[in-house]
Amino acid sequence: MNDDKDFLGKEPIGKLLLKLSLPTVAAQIINMLYNIVDRIYIGHIPQTGTLALTGVGVCMPLIMIVTAFAAFVGFGGAPRASIFMGRNDHKMAEKTLGNCFTVQIAIAVILTVVLLLWNRDFLLAFGASSNTVEYGVAYMNIYAAGTIFVQITLGMNTFITAQGFAKTSMLSVLIGAVANIILDPIFIFGFDMGVRGAALATVISQAMSCIWVLSFLFGKKTHLKIKRENMKLEKIVILPSLTLGLSSFIMQASESIISICFNSSLLTYGGDIAVGAMTILTSVMQFAMLPLQGLGQGAQPIISYNYGARNGARVKDTFKLLLKSSLCYSTLLWLLIMVFPQLFAAMFTTDPALLQFTKKALRLYMACLLLFGIQIACQMTFTSLGKAKASILVAVMRKFILLIPLIYIMPHIFTADQTMAVYMAEPIADFLAVTFTSFLFANQFKKVLREISS
Repeated sequence: MNDDKDFLGKEPIGKLLLKLSLPTVAAQIINMLYNIVDRIYIGHIPQTGTLALTGVGVCMPLIMIVTAFAAFVGFGGAPRASIFMGRNDHKMAEKTLGNCFTVQIAIAVILTVVLLLWNRDFLLAFGASSNTVEYGVAYMNIYAAGTIFVQITLGMNTFITAQGFAKTSMLSVLIGAVANIILDPIFIFGFDMGVRGAALATVISQAMSCIWVLSFLFGKKTHLKIKRENMKLEKIVILPSLTLGLSSFIMQASESIISICFNSSLLTYGGDIAVGAMTILTSVMQFAMLPLQGLGQGAQPIISYNYGARNGARVKDTFKLLLKSSLCYSTLLWLLIMVFPQLFAAMFTTDPALLQFTKKALRLYMACLLLFGIQIACQMTFTSLGKAKASILVAVMRKFILLIPLIYIMPHIFTADQTMAVYMAEPIADFLAVTFTSFLFANQFKKVLREISS
């Protein structure tokens, strides 16, 4: 498959985007199930399900940080590898892969130590109460041991996608997700391990995915292979990759910080039920974010390769198609959530009080979701073009400049229902961020097209 390394610059864009995006979207949906299935099973544990769900929900900031570090390396290195392939510089493309692999391992070791030593302190700081913290600690003690598998699977899988092997990339996620879905009920209910069983199922599943990814990148089918001589770090190779990946890191790590801000504020105004609802809202947000990122990842090799090959027409046409596809998806999901909020909430809990509370919060929290197709399409394109500064600016604007202050400001403005005022921060920040991103992208994209057409 893909023996012609120039297929990214030759095949019809619509056909190519469909071929690359379908597996990456499927992979993101599968990855979403990977994370959400744990919470669905945990929420249905007899007697303790609601508290256990809240406790594991408070683990989400830590899990987001782990995946953010994988994105830091993978989402920065993979587009640069594609750009080098477009320039027919195979040596630099392979050096980028090798350097990123080394950094990924080093980060995994550091994260494992930190999580094992201080997870209880983090969880208490992140909004866990005395009722829920033990569930979170039980989950994280086991999850932390599998950090190396998460880092390599998520970080290195991006290099498989970047070469155009989208189906292979999808299989990396599928293997782990299917294993997780099968193992979860066995460990949680069959062996009566509760949240520890959910964590153990996740670690085993990620290990299986990791083996698949490494066997491919060390194997014969890949265009770019991990080689020992390319694993020695070089500033000229690794620093630009990490700079480009910084926007993806900020985007994902800031979700962790935002989750902390939401949880601490909601615990103050609404108690454990409001924090439990936030766990569900975060899960539903993944229904929006991950498939949109999958579309962007499918477009990334096409945009990066043709940017490297200085083919402005294909870059422009690919972005237009990405934008239309992303908007269609975000609008459709927004409609479903607005019409059937209880359906989404019922996936995670049968508790009547939590169900009723979440139904109201979900509509408010997701009010501007339909515009999110614009935000993600522009942000992923900035990264695909190697435009690190613009990509970082967009990520910082939405999360740090807009959303975090609004989480604390809104309850003081809407004092009648301060808990719902906290949730309201999300749609207001989304609307302002999309407006800012649209203007910035329109200006920067014109410059890029002039640059490669001259």
